[in-house]
Amino acid sequence: MLRRLPKSALQRVWFCKICYKRYSSAFTTAFPGKKDTSGPLPKSYNPQFVESVWYSWWEKSGFFRPEYNKNVKHRDGKEPFVVCLPPPNVTGSLHLGHTLMVAIQDSLIRWHRMNGRETLWIPGSDHAGIATQIVVEKKLQKERQIDRHTLGREQFVREVHKWKEECGNEIDQQLKRLGASLDWSRPNFTMSEEFSRAVQEAFISLHDDGTIYRGNRLINWSCALRSTISDIEVDKQPITGATDFRVPGYEDPIQFGVLHYFSYPLDSGTEIPVATTRIETMLGDTAIAVHPDDVRYSHLIGRKVQHPFIDRMLPIIASETVDKDFGTGAVKVTPAHDFNDYDLGERYSLDSVTILGEDGTIDCPVPRFNGLRRFDARLEVIDALKEKGLYGGQKEHAMVVPVCSRSSDIVEPLLKEQWFARCDNLATQAIAAVESGELSICPKMHCKTWQHWLLNIRDWCISRQLWWGHRIPAYRVSFRNGHPKNQKADSENMWVSGRCYQEALEKAAAQLNVNEEHLELTQDDDVLDTWFSSALFPFAVHGWPSQTDDLDRFYPSTLLETGHDIIFFWVARMVMMGQKLTGRLPFKEVYFHSMVRDAHGRKMSKSLGNVIDPVDVIQGASLEDLHARLEGNLLDPAEKERSRRGQAADYPRGIPECGTDALRFTLCTYKAQGEDVNLDVNTVQTYRFFCNKIWNAALFTLNALPDNFEPSPMSETLADCSIMDRWILSRLSDTTSKINSGFQGYDFPIITSAIHKFWVQNLCDVYLESIKLSLRADDHRAVVSRNVLHTCVDAGLRLIGPFMPYLSEEIFQRLPRKPEREDPSICVAPYPTTGEFPMFDGSLEERVALSLDIVNRIRSIQKEFGIPKLSGHIVCNNDDLRGVLSQLCPTMATLSRCRTLQMTNQEPDRCLATTVASNCALFVEMEDIDVPRVLERLQAKLAKTSTGLKEIEAQRSMDGYEEKVPQNIREKHDQQMEVLQADSARLSAAAAMLKTAR
Repeated sequence: MLRRLPKSALQRVWFCKICYKRYSSAFTTAFPGKKDTSGPLPKSYNPQFVESVWYSWWEKSGFFRPEYNKNVKHRDGKEPFVVCLPPPNVTGSLHLGHTLMVAIQDSLIRWHRMNGRETLWIPGSDHAGIATQIVVEKKLQKERQIDRHTLGREQFVREVHKWKEECGNEIDQQLKRLGASLDWSRPNFTMSEEFSRAVQEAFISLHDDGTIYRGNRLINWSCALRSTISDIEVDKQPITGATDFRVPGYEDPIQFGVLHYFSYPLDSGTEIPVATTRIETMLGDTAIAVHPDDVRYSHLIGRKVQHPFIDRMLPIIASETVDKDFGTGAVKVTPAHDFNDYDLGERYSLDSVTILGEDGTIDCPVPRFNGLRRFDARLEVIDALKEKGLYGGQKEHAMVVPVCSRSSDIVEPLLKEQWFARCDNLATQAIAAVESGELSICPKMHCKTWQHWLLNIRDWCISRQLWWGHRIPAYRVSFRNGHPKNQKADSENMWVSGRCYQEALEKAAAQLNVNEEHLELTQDDDVLDTWFSSALFPFAVHGWPSQTDDLDRFYPSTLLETGHDIIFFWVARMVMMGQKLTGRLPFKEVYFHSMVRDAHGRKMSKSLGNVIDPVDVIQGASLEDLHARLEGNLLDPAEKERSRRGQAADYPRGIPECGTDALRFTLCTYKAQGEDVNLDVNTVQTYRFFCNKIWNAALFTLNALPDNFEPSPMSETLADCSIMDRWILSRLSDTTSKINSGFQGYDFPIITSAIHKFWVQNLCDVYLESIKLSLRADDHRAVVSRNVLHTCVDAGLRLIGPFMPYLSEEIFQRLPRKPEREDPSICVAPYPTTGEFPMFDGSLEERVALSLDIVNRIRSIQKEFGIPKLSGHIVCNNDDLRGVLSQLCPTMATLSRCRTLQMTNQEPDRCLATTVASNCALFVEMEDIDVPRVLERLQAKLAKTSTGLKEIEAQRSMDGYEEKVPQNIREKHDQQMEVLQADSARLSAAAAMLKTAR
């Protein structure tokens, strides 16, 4: 008999099954063998069909493991190409920003693999301390109405591991759907047993040499989480004036963006006014600072003021850091609750008085305020100052509000004893690595940012008040009752670190020179900052601290590719930890890609409803599907409603099915260096049509090749090639050169543009059209064209393989192979090089380019003048060029779809003339042109275009256009202006041509 599951458990099981079905399906589920491609290629491109089965076969065949290309490496001496995938948080799922990272890294890995290098792309996931703990705590509260304290620490950690096993593999399935060629035989999780050993070893080593120390310093504190948080978890939200914020634990919103004025009384009966946005912190003031050159207060420097509520005298100090124009020019100094004030307090040896408890309540000796919540105390302090006649009023003020990204709480600077890592010496070495060129950063503009941040680095707070994470292997030492303390232990703040209690105990006894039985150790309850374990990732994944074969072979990595938003929180710390713990840089090169924003230029945010799951773009999603997906998120009802509205506005008809290949290719077309990427899903659909173009070209090719076709070496057919055969091979050679150069320089827009141009403009629009007639013949000319066509399609698939792995594999497996090639998959087929295709001919390309210009002019005239087919004549006074154009006349006639096109020695009568080049002109017969009617139509189009231009110009000339109109709208206006201006020029030229001919 089956036990009936509670509703919450059923929901959890249902959700995990849906996730598995959604992300695995036929795309990543293991199949017995290779996909059957013996049947004909389907007539239409279907992403779901194309992307099924291949991934499981790739993985099973071992193509993604470095061992596959190991023999090749030993043969050609190439070093391994190694990349670590920045470990995504185990709590979440990938969005389009992650997809850009995957598309870039996988294209590089596949390119190097196809170039014969031993490649290793290492997967992993981050335990995400705060984020994971919040998710599981919310889950427990929602399903069982309990908190972690009710469960206890050990049981709660077991619940987190259980959650991770049930729902934590969603990201892996997404990565497989994206075609990421990661080596899944080397999985990593930052809370695994192996990784925990590395974290423990790193802490102990750094603690023993003094790099890690225990100190009482200012940190970011979240009262809602009751924990220290890192800078990256603080959203600094700028506001221009009075603004209400919802704060956890408060029913009413709290107002920020207000500057409060109040005065401190002097012993002479006078007062000194100050201004602050956090008036409640005045309870912890220990000084007043003024600028030494401020004549209003310079005579007061050195005197003291009386705190109005506490028996405390505050000195008036001089500091050049004071802004004379801020507020009153005199500022209150609260070292325990402000980072700038803390630095000032250190310089002037000021007292640091903590007046805020960990729960956000006031802790001070004044009964009226003690125990109040911090923002309730704000109002009470104002009332008390008014009663004493010291409150001077308020006014709106621009400021930055620090908001905890995990809890939406207002972050408080708090003086607290924590574990810190000294960073000054580590930072100096990291700066030197970049300056010497040992570590390369791309784009170069980030080098200045790197240096600026590391020169101004603070010691790193590495402890967190959580239960989920690496518990700090440090123990407080105390003496058992009855044993006299020695001088070293009298401080009552002696800490030792160890891999276990016994090791720490032995270490403490040795340091204190006492027997172990006299000591008692208590392990710190705190855990390490998630970024601490992440900083070890490049070498911990290879088994460090053990000296493994992988560590020897694959460390350091070749490249780190990531977003520039974590340059300090992760990249710099990996460099510092790598240099400190291994004596080597963790990677040789860093490439920073841009941030992906939505089509409106907004940051991806769940509350805006613009965070898009890449699988929704791959397989399509209705608006109802997008709404339904929100139910699986732990958003509050108000956020869910905002998300629904955002989705409805951006995707009223849902998201069309685009496929993995189109999504990957689209993301790589954007300029990924320096500028943010404003991704419009409609753009992805455009490249889905590009996939369809490639599919149709492949279908045409396979149909053009006889059943017994066996490709011939190009050396045997090159001599018999026509002009267009030689031209397409030249284009292939030049494209190959541009693409390989682009890969070496990480210039993905150049690469994708070259690929798109070759497939669409060169191969499909020109070459295929030019050989259709010749392929129908059963002669040597047809044999040559078939070989050239096969060569171009085969090479074109290999060129596009790193970006479109599924589409290229599906077609590649059906394409006849050359006798000397036995590549089982396009994954491991050789990438095209100019050594394989050395047929570039610049002179020939110039002549064909001229003929294509003639084709475009004929097409334009036929379109603008409304002529289905015209008759044309070409006059050329250059003998060599005339000879080439004569041979190309049939091709030009075919491509332009004109009635007739021929070379002539003299200018024909009653023709409309247009100059193509200084020595070449095109003449179009006017017998089929109704000049008055065409002119009337052109003038009407010109008038409409002119009206459109005036409307946009009027909008752009409005006052405050640059400041008031959103960037995405201004960009749209610029694009419309360019199109209209081009239309206007084209129509004007056509009208002028007709008027001249009349």
